[in-house]
Amino acid sequence: MHSPFEPDGLRFDDDHPTEQPNPSLNLAARTGRQTEDEQLLETPSQRTAPQDPTAFTHSDPWRVLRIQGEFVAGFDALADVGPAVTIFGSARTPRTDPMYGVAVATARRLGRAGFAILTGGGPGIMEAANRGAREAKARSIGCGIELPHEQGLNPFVDEAVNFRYFFVRKTMFVKYASAFVIFPGGFGTMDELFEALTLIQTGKIRNFPVILVGCAFWQAMLDWIKGSLLSDGKVSPGDLNLMTCTDDPAEVERIIVDCYRQDCAGDT
Repeated sequence: MHSPFEPDGLRFDDDHPTEQPNPSLNLAARTGRQTEDEQLLETPSQRTAPQDPTAFTHSDPWRVLRIQGEFVAGFDALADVGPAVTIFGSARTPRTDPMYGVAVATARRLGRAGFAILTGGGPGIMEAANRGAREAKARSIGCGIELPHEQGLNPFVDEAVNFRYFFVRKTMFVKYASAFVIFPGGFGTMDELFEALTLIQTGKIRNFPVILVGCAFWQAMLDWIKGSLLSDGKVSPGDLNLMTCTDDPAEVERIIVDCYRQDCAGDT
């Protein structure tokens, strides 16, 4: 029996002749070297004094130029993306998990509504979102990151933008998204969630939809925010309204489409 969350009768154990293996994104993993983030955050006292004549390319001033170039490349690649939604979630979610099917269905609905789909380009929920975008014939974009271990882009990414620095990549997710849709995940997912909430709360970015999908997963966190942060005066009552929780892909689509239409109406 198919899972009720499998989109349009698609079985997740089917062969996919269009899937192609992706080479690793990670020079660090292939060579055993530190990632660029590790090198950037080292203090001068932690560095050895190599005799390599190219050592200047690993200095902080040179690294700033590399960061600048990474921003420019990301802006160039995504400048024409149009309305888009960033979808986050665990890379460890298997295709047999019901949340995988919900992510496919959510991205497919958003794609058919005219939104490009941005993900981190990896497996799990990211793969599911890119898969739904492709099914909808929407732009399926993966913003990959260099990590110390091997990780390639999932086979449903049609446009890849690769990054060395997390903070550059995270800027792209925020800059080009009309909404964040956040599925169950780990530290990385939580980082994206709370960074978005902080930017909205402090007025650094406009208040766009931040939608949590999978209410059974998120309820304990929401209870803690209300029972600890709010009750102790660490957040305001209105801050709780910065997030919406739902299990329904149609509700996700409605919230985002309504908000986007209001923003467009306000621009005219």
